[in-house]
Amino acid sequence: MKKRVLTTRENLPGRGLDRLSGAADVVAWPGTGKPGPLDLAALASGVSGVLALGNDPVDGALMDAAGPSLRVISLASMGFDNVDRAAAAERGIVVTHTPRVLAETTADLTFALILAARRRIGAAEASLAAGSWELFRMHDYLGLDIHGATLGLIGYGQIGRAVARRAHGFGMRVLHHDPYAPDDDLSVSVGLATLLAESDIVSLHVPLTEETRHLISARELAAMKPTATLVSTSRGGVVDEEALLHAVQEGRLHSAGLDVFEREPMGTELSPLVAEPHVITLPHIGSATEATRAAMVDLAVDNILDILAERPARTPLPGSPAVPGTPAGAAGVRA
Repeated sequence: MKKRVLTTRENLPGRGLDRLSGAADVVAWPGTGKPGPLDLAALASGVSGVLALGNDPVDGALMDAAGPSLRVISLASMGFDNVDRAAAAERGIVVTHTPRVLAETTADLTFALILAARRRIGAAEASLAAGSWELFRMHDYLGLDIHGATLGLIGYGQIGRAVARRAHGFGMRVLHHDPYAPDDDLSVSVGLATLLAESDIVSLHVPLTEETRHLISARELAAMKPTATLVSTSRGGVVDEEALLHAVQEGRLHSAGLDVFEREPMGTELSPLVAEPHVITLPHIGSATEATRAAMVDLAVDNILDILAERPARTPLPGSPAVPGTPAGAAGVRA
């Protein structure tokens, strides 16, 4: 008899769900919006695996609704703050995510935000679309250079290194702050205070944990240059959004580029950062290319199929076991 697997969406990019359906009985959340914990719990009884996106809530109540059959929670996401990892560890459930496959694509988007924010591309485009371009003036839409600037990377895992490689093509000096990463041929490891003080652009590449929540708050923003740009493609909670808004509005920070927010999705209740002309905002599209999103689903499915076949998971979370019921490790987390 086939094992049952719950997926939080009926349709996902690529052919991963087709492969999963060939090996398991797939139960899909049928709604068009974001499923809540009770929605998923109602479908979870007896499932062996859960395939979820990075902002779908996976808590202890859902795990209990599934019962002792649940062996793996597989995220089609690099981030994992939506999962109660302690609850999963208590129950011996493997939790997996999708590193590697999205690093290059997210690095591309990071550089797009850097370029758009520093060069005021959003404001210039909006002016053109509004019919306001009636005269060429030397002082309109003046931005700041990217070439030759200093880039500071907070978090220097797969995505951070991919951004550093791109920065060298712009002739940038690259610094990074990451307790797990020494100097290399792309970047110099420095303390956080040095990185904030010296960087023209600060780009965030850390997961959201209790240690990184509001890692960038009013104090850190005050330590940055008033001509600096803050960019985040990590998780929204890493930045204190109210402090960021005040810093930009008061001219204490040149600009920001955000692909992630503390509240996602927003619907019509937009963050005030969306209307701020010196902030470029995007709806969490860092990995949004056809090939990369399909690869994420494929890897998430591979992790489920491995566990169902009594094989170790390919990409368990750092600290999560690769086999159900085994003790969790104590490794750190990287982005």
